[in-house]
Amino acid sequence: MQPTLYLSHGSPMLALQDHPARHFIAGLGGQLERPDAIVVISAHWETDVPAVNAVEVNETIHDFYGFPPALYALDYPAPGSPDLAARVVDLLGDAGLRAGIDTRRGLDHGAWTPLLLMWPEHDIPVVQLSIQSRLGPGHHVQLGRALSELRKENILVLASGSFTHNLRAISRHLGDGPSPEWVTSFADWMHEALMNGRTCDLVSYRRLAPYAVENHPTDEHLLPLFVALGAAGEGAKPTRIHQSTDLGILRMDAYRFD
Repeated sequence: MQPTLYLSHGSPMLALQDHPARHFIAGLGGQLERPDAIVVISAHWETDVPAVNAVEVNETIHDFYGFPPALYALDYPAPGSPDLAARVVDLLGDAGLRAGIDTRRGLDHGAWTPLLLMWPEHDIPVVQLSIQSRLGPGHHVQLGRALSELRKENILVLASGSFTHNLRAISRHLGDGPSPEWVTSFADWMHEALMNGRTCDLVSYRRLAPYAVENHPTDEHLLPLFVALGAAGEGAKPTRIHQSTDLGILRMDAYRFD
């Protein structure tokens, strides 16, 4: 049975830069049983209602500006799977969640960056599921729970976001120095809640976690975590499989749920 994963993808430069998180993700694919297909959930595709892309070959979306030309030259033309997309829509429908099909969209950088590092051969079919920020964490746990059967079919549910994500604070922080207390306190609270199975507290993190809004002025980069948590099913065991920080502010923590 496949695990579910939550990976922090950080800056688009993760695909090129020398960083502990990059090396971790690049080695992760070889540590997993090769999946027959992947459902990826990224912080960078938001829709009013859930949508799944159904294409024959995924376009590589360079949804960022002002980076070196080498980043725009990267391509990840993974095959799509209209059949898997339709199955995801059916599973969501069975769970009472209306969903649609997008026949044009490819993979944004939150999706293709970790996939490029994990399986650079781009030969595993990939479909992407959108998030709905206005509906909050509880909705995304439901999304994940609807997908839990896929684990038994050797389909990997891979969620990609950022464990902390306050880009404005980066300019106030001195490079890669020690993280401020408001970053570490939040990350420690989230980790403890995950390890102790406090799902209700996690869903209410914006009210309960210390410095929640400081770390996530908007919560789209944490919402994929809740999909991975839900897709793992009841009683799943979380493991923190990576911990590092980029620019002192962006926690790059990753979790596996079995």
